[in-house]
Amino acid sequence: MDAPSYHTPQGGLPSQDTLLTDRAVVKEAYTVIPRGVLRDIVTSNLPGWTRTRSWILARPVAGFATTFAQYIVEVSPGGGSDEPEPERGVESVLFLLSGTLTVVIEGEPHVLSPGGYAYLPPGADWSVSNESDETASFQWVRKAYEPLRGHPTPEGFAVQEQDITPTPMPDTDGAWTTTRFVDPDDLSHDMHVNIVTFDPGAVIPFAETHVMEHGIYVLEGKAVYRLNDDWVEVEAGDFMWLRAFCPQACYAGGPGKFRYLLYKDVNRQIKLT
Repeated sequence: MDAPSYHTPQGGLPSQDTLLTDRAVVKEAYTVIPRGVLRDIVTSNLPGWTRTRSWILARPVAGFATTFAQYIVEVSPGGGSDEPEPERGVESVLFLLSGTLTVVIEGEPHVLSPGGYAYLPPGADWSVSNESDETASFQWVRKAYEPLRGHPTPEGFAVQEQDITPTPMPDTDGAWTTTRFVDPDDLSHDMHVNIVTFDPGAVIPFAETHVMEHGIYVLEGKAVYRLNDDWVEVEAGDFMWLRAFCPQACYAGGPGKFRYLLYKDVNRQIKLT
């Protein structure tokens, strides 16, 4: 089995003789932010963080994400934050793309390597530091937690993707799998951040249309992705946002696996008032 890879932004700026045409698009039902636009000039500083910069991929704004925010965060050696989350009602998932990162959850340190996953519940005492001599890059997904009566707030934890056995999707002979970091039947969780993997040539064989909003960061490979009524080419490092009920499907292009980190909101009743 080939070792998984995790794309990270390269920064910098294109040369002055580069064509402007790219795949970036913002539409009512979806947005595509290709990796080629993740340049130094569009990074943001985060209050309370040192030696850190971020690319903000999604935030709640009219015509865009409604339930979550998603970032790529790059922490230089010696950088990090003792108070990374300014809102006590917000939960987070960190997923390490490169380097080494120490995440302390309620006083317990966890050293993450690429493929490392940490869940930080709302109100948790946690911190992040890069104690290595190389830059660390990670995905950060934030969501306002919605408590559910009769169910406790989930506890924080950290784990490596490599230690979890992917679950094959039904009727696919293992060509389409999902790596799940929490039990999908645990109603205490109101968001899932999973890894979806397709073998070369594998497909989503129907246009999924559902209530869950998606943030999708392509970790590896390339594919042709169906977004609403368009087919869009995507590759490692691209980000897609899909509004609720946006039809989606894909063909994995090869020659290697096509893998992405997938956010979705789950397990809560629809609010009408």
